[in-house]
Amino acid sequence: MSESRTPPDDFASLYRRAFARYRMDALWNLRVFDQPTQEDALVVARALRREGGRESRRLAEQIEQACGAAPLRTMLQEATMKAK
Repeated sequence: MSESRTPPDDFASLYRRAFARYRMDALWNLRVFDQPTQEDALVVARALRREGGRESRRLAEQIEQACGAAPLRTMLQEATMKAK
């Protein structure tokens, strides 16, 4: 018997999930693309962090990780450390 594991979510599926869940709340001013780029996904992640709640911020972090970007939290911590 083989175990079927689901592959990790790619940025495009997370992008679509974000619009499915948060379009009216946090993404009302953004356009949905059929073939989103990583940059499109990162714009959505920023909007989720700015306009959404705790759950949307978790999804934003997943999108950032799928795009290979450092989560915003990490970038802010690094900037704070440099400023000290």
